[in-house]
Amino acid sequence: MTLRVCIVDGYIDEPSGLGVPPYLDVYARYSAGAVWLADPRAEVLYLTVDQLRSDISGYLKMLSKLDAVIFIAGVTVPGSYLGGTPISFRELKTWSRLLPEPVKVLVGPVVSFGFGIEGGRAAIMPEELKRDFDYMFHFSFESGLYELALNCFKRGLSISTHERSPKLVAEAAVRGVKIVGQHPNYGFNLICEVETYWGCPRFIVGGCSFCVEPLYGEPKFRAIEHVVCEVKALYEAGVRNIRLGRQPDILAYQSKEVGVEEFPKPNVEAIRKLFEGIRAVAPALETLHIDNVNPGTIYHHKEESVEACKIIVENHTSGDVAALGVESADPNVVKSNNLKVYPEEALEAIRVINSVGSARGYNGLPHLLPGVNFVHGLKGETERTYEENLDFMKKVLEEGLMVRRVNIRQVMVFPNTPMWEVGDRIMKRNKRIFQAYKRRMRMEVDLPMIRRVLPTWSKLRGCYVEKHGGGGTYARQAGSYPVLVFLPYSRGLGEKIDVLVTSHGFRSVVGIETPISVNSAPRKMWESIPGLSRNTIELILKKRPFKNVEEFESIVTKSVADKLEVKL
Repeated sequence: MTLRVCIVDGYIDEPSGLGVPPYLDVYARYSAGAVWLADPRAEVLYLTVDQLRSDISGYLKMLSKLDAVIFIAGVTVPGSYLGGTPISFRELKTWSRLLPEPVKVLVGPVVSFGFGIEGGRAAIMPEELKRDFDYMFHFSFESGLYELALNCFKRGLSISTHERSPKLVAEAAVRGVKIVGQHPNYGFNLICEVETYWGCPRFIVGGCSFCVEPLYGEPKFRAIEHVVCEVKALYEAGVRNIRLGRQPDILAYQSKEVGVEEFPKPNVEAIRKLFEGIRAVAPALETLHIDNVNPGTIYHHKEESVEACKIIVENHTSGDVAALGVESADPNVVKSNNLKVYPEEALEAIRVINSVGSARGYNGLPHLLPGVNFVHGLKGETERTYEENLDFMKKVLEEGLMVRRVNIRQVMVFPNTPMWEVGDRIMKRNKRIFQAYKRRMRMEVDLPMIRRVLPTWSKLRGCYVEKHGGGGTYARQAGSYPVLVFLPYSRGLGEKIDVLVTSHGFRSVVGIETPISVNSAPRKMWESIPGLSRNTIELILKKRPFKNVEEFESIVTKSVADKLEVKL
């Protein structure tokens, strides 16, 4: 009998991993790989939670006939998502109860840390879900699923819990690659997260007060050849966008000082072999990006960090972001929550990344810029904290530095972290201040910063047209924290276009596709072009169709015509 299993991807978002479309994280791929390792003939289906919502009765009827359904869930750092909506607590409980026949398995951060509702609130404890699932796995989920599949997903088994096996991870990673073909973003803008290690290098000092990463324990590095083999398999399966995002600090990869020093020295040679190895097996990647970098690593090991960043820039694709967990520029909050860096140290890390990565690349963005993360509601926070954060980012602006984005979030409190005993009371107390501060950060920092990073008339190459909304269309590149582009007119989805930036929002840009088809471009496109008067727009629309480009250029001022790329 063929074993039939479905993976329902409810999406995850962790400090070191993102699985909301167009991202596909490791949980679904490794889960499929574990099942196929145990039973190569198994039929493994993949559904996103958004697909399930689109025909809930039809899909539940189909799922009820399977041997097992694996749900993936766990948002520990909530954000705003264009590509999908993570599964809700109510959906998870309701759907599991509507599937009495299949064995139900819950996988992901939700199993260990609980169900995060939103920033500024404490998580719902994992025990609230135990009655609804036959098995729940997190840290060594590959091993648990492998054993279940070996036993045909029988109920009532005693599955031993043990440390994650690097060998099994390596095998499951490669075997599970073929699941990517079932993802709705496959063949378009799918980007796969690739894991280089698990655990936090700062586990020896307890890590940041709010963070779940230290709960993964001492870092366990994946072998370079294992990571490269996984990327090769993904590449051969048609994946063209990769992010080495699944680790707390890419600069700590394979460091020989992990477990000894709070800020281990980068192993530059290992980082070189990793990136050059990936490029050797996946030479035509459209995207090769990173995510997290500990600013403390850069501050304490500047020379090695510069060398490592240079290696990244030599091998990656431009538009890359090194997300820095600054968390707070208030020294009292830094000390009270065991954060990574004090303000001057964080500023130095931003300077270093700018010195290496600020040159503009092929896709229109600087090669490598820092992203700055702030977390609010932490111990020691006062009204002054918000002023400290604003002053810090204004200093970044005044120095002429660039950051790709400023991420402001309210702390989500999880069990077994030092913040659990504090809960959400600080965030509740400062809620009003937080909202006013956020508006000021967007207006006084984000807006001038995005104008610096992407000046008017910049060209963004390779933007995927994803969604209609707001009277227009949204597009963005594939990558780490891609810039959201609003096209102020409706156009077809599912295409890849180049965009010319015409104006700016706080964290996004308004643009038009380029080259412009002068004989068919809609009025709203012309109206969004700086320097085009209303009379000129009326004249363009009246004189269409143009017989040649020169005829069009004759009625447009030279200053505007020189900026535009047009076609008939």
